[in-house]
Amino acid sequence: MKRMSSRNAFTIVELLVVVSIIALLVGILVPAIGKARDQALLTRSENNLSQLGKAQAIYSSEYNDRQVTFINDNFASYGANGAAAVSGFAAQNGIEHPGMILGYGRGSSGQFGIWGYWFPPNPVGSAGNWQVIVPIDFASKWGAFRYTNVRAFNTYVNGRFYDPTFYAPKDSAVMASTEPLFDHADEFFNAEPDFRPSSYVFSPAAMFSPDVLGLNQQSGLYYTNPFSLKAGYRSPAMGQAVYGNLKTHIMEHHWLQNRKKECNPALAPGSYDGCEPYYFNAAVTSSPRALFFDGHIGPAGVNDAMEATKRMVVQSGQPNHGLWSKNIPGWNGSYEYWGTGGYFSSVAYDSASTSFHIATIDGIKGRDFVGK
Repeated sequence: MKRMSSRNAFTIVELLVVVSIIALLVGILVPAIGKARDQALLTRSENNLSQLGKAQAIYSSEYNDRQVTFINDNFASYGANGAAAVSGFAAQNGIEHPGMILGYGRGSSGQFGIWGYWFPPNPVGSAGNWQVIVPIDFASKWGAFRYTNVRAFNTYVNGRFYDPTFYAPKDSAVMASTEPLFDHADEFFNAEPDFRPSSYVFSPAAMFSPDVLGLNQQSGLYYTNPFSLKAGYRSPAMGQAVYGNLKTHIMEHHWLQNRKKECNPALAPGSYDGCEPYYFNAAVTSSPRALFFDGHIGPAGVNDAMEATKRMVVQSGQPNHGLWSKNIPGWNGSYEYWGTGGYFSSVAYDSASTSFHIATIDGIKGRDFVGK
């Protein structure tokens, strides 16, 4: 009589070993997959910056090497402040200063038109939204540097305000708010109540005359009111960049790399369905990707910028002479202490304290980093 062979089976110990191996493999693969995905999103953002750089190059070739600008070169000569300059421009020229055009399209209620920030025609020369045409209004910290996706520039990209090129893939709150608008065929869609600014910003310091953030010989400070300079608002040529490999041109505006928190409660309600992200200089570990004036794209680390400024202060022997101006009225910036002003330093996430890219000393002729 044949003897029945016993059926093969796993023991509990063997099953535990298999489960442990699978868990180990998952533990190894998941972070690797996450890192690969993060790198892919970062690469897409760098590609966006590359496209914006090419658009600027085309713009410059058509406008005698000039940067994108939204303001009359002689704006400062028309008045002692923004409101007076708008009124003076209209009075002397018989027409309003051009507004900021977002694009042609429809609103959420279906109406078509050209959307933008206009200076009210009645009375002629009303101040309106004059802050949007200057590189940056130092009081409100808002200005043309935020408008990389308006018609004057998006014409050289894909001709649409809400185009993926203007939004960093890692900018999750911004993408969640804006991505549904990508499918609209119009140049602009008025998705009330607010428009969604781009993830990328110009360097406002580089959009002024270099004298605005250069050394004022009379005051000894690195700031001069642009309305006191005849050419204070004249957009410099690209070729004026002295340190092209060290001066940022277009950069991610929000804290995207090494981010720990997304929305900044101190800036609520925000532009993106109630969220206003922490800005690029909100954390020491932040490392936004930037297009530099020499055309290369790379990291612009906050910690590197802070260390570079401290190094410059030591080498120059002048407490005011870092790499960005802390002399702007009302900013009370500091090279040593956080929470003291500057470009939203008072609402930073940690001890970050820098206004590089925004308030670079000597503007386009200055630098945001130093050679290693």
